[in-house]
Amino acid sequence: MDSVGTNRTPLRSVAAAASATRSSALPRPHRHPALGNRLTDPRNFVVARVQRFDAARSTVARAQSGKAGRSVIREMGHTSSDSEMPLNYSSGKAFPLGVSQADGGLNFAIFSQHASSVTLCLKLPERGTQDDVEIVEFALDRQKNKTGDIWHVSVEGLPASGVLYGYRINGPQGWQQGHRFDDSVILLDPYAKLVSGRKYFGVDKDEPRQLFGTYDFNSSPFDWGDDYRLPNLPESDLVIYEMNVRAFTADESSGLGPAVRGSYLGLIDKIPHLLELGVNAVELLPVFEFDELEFKRFPNPRDHMVNTWGYSTINFFAPMSRYASAGGGPVAASKELKQMVKALHNAGIEVILDVVYNHTNEADDANPYMTSFRGIDNKVYYMLDLNNNPQLLNFSGCGNTLNCNHPVVKELVLDSLRHWVKEYHIDGFRFDLASVLCRGPDGSPLDAPPLIKEIAKDSVLSRCKIIAEPWDCGGLYLVGRFPNWDRWAEWNGQYRDGIRRFIKGDPGLKGVFATRVSGSADLYQVNNRKPYHSVNFIIAHDGFTLCDLVSYNSKHNDANGECGRDGCNDNYSWNCGVEGETNDLIVRRLRSRQMKNFHVALMISQGTPMMLMGDEYGHTRYGNNNSYGHDTHINNFQWGQLEERKDGHFRFFSEMIKFRHNHPILRRDRFLSKNDVTWHEDCWENQESKFLAFTIHDQNSGGDIYLAFNAHEYFVDAIIPPPPQHKSWSRVVDTNLESPNDIVPEGVSLTGSGYRIAPYSCILLKAKP
Repeated sequence: MDSVGTNRTPLRSVAAAASATRSSALPRPHRHPALGNRLTDPRNFVVARVQRFDAARSTVARAQSGKAGRSVIREMGHTSSDSEMPLNYSSGKAFPLGVSQADGGLNFAIFSQHASSVTLCLKLPERGTQDDVEIVEFALDRQKNKTGDIWHVSVEGLPASGVLYGYRINGPQGWQQGHRFDDSVILLDPYAKLVSGRKYFGVDKDEPRQLFGTYDFNSSPFDWGDDYRLPNLPESDLVIYEMNVRAFTADESSGLGPAVRGSYLGLIDKIPHLLELGVNAVELLPVFEFDELEFKRFPNPRDHMVNTWGYSTINFFAPMSRYASAGGGPVAASKELKQMVKALHNAGIEVILDVVYNHTNEADDANPYMTSFRGIDNKVYYMLDLNNNPQLLNFSGCGNTLNCNHPVVKELVLDSLRHWVKEYHIDGFRFDLASVLCRGPDGSPLDAPPLIKEIAKDSVLSRCKIIAEPWDCGGLYLVGRFPNWDRWAEWNGQYRDGIRRFIKGDPGLKGVFATRVSGSADLYQVNNRKPYHSVNFIIAHDGFTLCDLVSYNSKHNDANGECGRDGCNDNYSWNCGVEGETNDLIVRRLRSRQMKNFHVALMISQGTPMMLMGDEYGHTRYGNNNSYGHDTHINNFQWGQLEERKDGHFRFFSEMIKFRHNHPILRRDRFLSKNDVTWHEDCWENQESKFLAFTIHDQNSGGDIYLAFNAHEYFVDAIIPPPPQHKSWSRVVDTNLESPNDIVPEGVSLTGSGYRIAPYSCILLKAKP
């Protein structure tokens, strides 16, 4: 998530920051006074026939298995048919956490330091109809089923797939000590590799609310193919396309069938578009299992919306099951995500995941929504204000903050990242609100955060791109100062702000603009860092689209249900004379020029460029700069509009990306020296000057590139410097010209030593033989 201008108020209160960056956490079901922290929302209780088994209350037959010394408990309770195998329980082992195959059975292991009792809950599909499946429960013996702080049990007789499982956990009820145990709720295993819940995205009616972990040990390993190779692109070569899996193909204009729209498979169908555009990396908004219906738990001002961005993580290991085609469920989702990654890799496109380790879906203490971590060990998994009735600290703007540098939580995050790399072949990660990961258990900033260091040093993650969003909602703004071990890249918020302000015509920004397009050496030329550690962006999912940046002076978020209080107020946008949609041709042409100017600046800047899905055709959200809750055309890619603008706006964007790919001097892996660039400027201190021209030199072949940006409202007659010896200048870009003359990749020869540059436009010249 992102907030323009965060750096302007680094000491904002958490509440204010949450309002400016992301909507505050929703009210949750009220706690009944007599029940303490037990939720009274009836949807949190499973309606099922339950059979409990424990040493004290069950009728069991104790037997010895073939393995010496292993105590086994055999279920002797209800069976629905004579053919059912009995379930044999033994002590199991502490590692690995989650579900694993061991000793002819399945081993279940879960961490809880403060629990007094742990009960494994199994939902066995063959023991009832689909709608009325018996839950078998087994209370773990703390003497036999506990090693250190890990509870474990091995179960024989379970199918190798299709079983759903969870845990009931109880412990101290001392709210003042930070505990939130409630064994009336079945909890999701943090290490579940697959999560079973609703089948269809955004469909609430008659769909189960209860979440279960599940597993699949029946399927053959995924076939990545004999000729399959990881792209392994150099960081300096990346052009990143930030996108949402569902929104990319959810609209009918995608031309896909209803079963495939908005799915992993739907994205595969549109890979040719990505190739035509020229991007070589996709940064996917969250694909971890998340709760898109979190706003619909009960009536509230946002209950008309669906969380389509995905920043509401339920589990850190399982792919979003409702991105499977045709409601296929968690096993299909896992397979189809791998198919998608494989197809992208075969097209030479890397896959970067936007990951949310700063908070979970469980909200705050005032209105909690317990699904997993809160009920397993709240005191370990979350940061607490120990001086305030240990309430959850909120540096995420979403009600809670994951305690990432606690040893157990740190290992959970590392295990999760390794899982995505090994199981799904992911190429990199963008860490949402990564400054949270730099805080200690009490929320104080750490100089050398253990988690950040271990991610940088981990052998499995060594091939991955790792990108920080270097701020959080508590005011910890670390752009250019993020602990990095020469590995971490950063979303460069200062780049975004400087480019926006200069191109829209703010005074006194020429030096800032020059610094940003030349690689932000003031921020990143430290130790062994490189220009590509600056992820340059003007537009991201959070905020205005590129079209809206040049069409609106202020946000228009009334559709979000919060009376316009949500979303950032400081957008550095300019409507070019008219607020919103208009038929005024002069305004529309100016907006078109400005969008091209922004794109040129992004593609010629040293560093790693990132653009937003839809900006290649001029997608609008009609001024909504916080559209997280709209599963509609506001967020969905409009393929019809792309087709209409294919020969104009799209062509310009595509050709500019390809120009970057074809010119290595625009993507150096070292910072510019005085021999690499000439600034045609002698009035840096003139606050009223909004014109900047410079030449980037090609020391190898003399293929210099001249650029000039005019943010004045009048023409500027620029003096063009002589080209390198035996070369002449050719015009490649003039954003003031109509398509197809606005960009001519082969160039148009120039004569003379001057060029008249139109208001709010830019030119790019290439030295050619």
